[in-house]
Amino acid sequence: MDIFHLFNIKTNDSEKIYNAITQQEGLASWWTTETVAKSEIGSIIEFRFTKNYKKGMKILNLEENKIVEWECIDGDQEWLGTKIKFEIIPKEESTDIKFYHTDWREITDLYGICNYHWGLYMKSLKAFIEEGKGNPHKPNPN
Repeated sequence: MDIFHLFNIKTNDSEKIYNAITQQEGLASWWTTETVAKSEIGSIIEFRFTKNYKKGMKILNLEENKIVEWECIDGDQEWLGTKIKFEIIPKEESTDIKFYHTDWREITDLYGICNYHWGLYMKSLKAFIEEGKGNPHKPNPN
């Protein structure tokens, strides 16, 4: 089972989009403010959502200004082994983003929740690129 979202961003600046999904500051501006990232193949990105809940993504592939791929190695049991991929497809005056969260073992309630939340986070990414301000998760310190 796969989650797929396709949306358009009103810029043809592929580098700006790539940086938003590969650099710590960019990721923290649209997904979760508690992000630790180093943009290198093989490194682990940590996304923290609460004191005791985080996700760890191993960077599998970086094709500058084109493709970003991760594998979930820490987090919900259902997420482990799933892969996330962003494709950046420049147009004349805008850019299409294809987002995939693949290799789910089955459709569960968590799958549905994640599909919904990925849509919200893609909207946050779009707002961050177009308007300079996303709507990332802000973890509760407790």
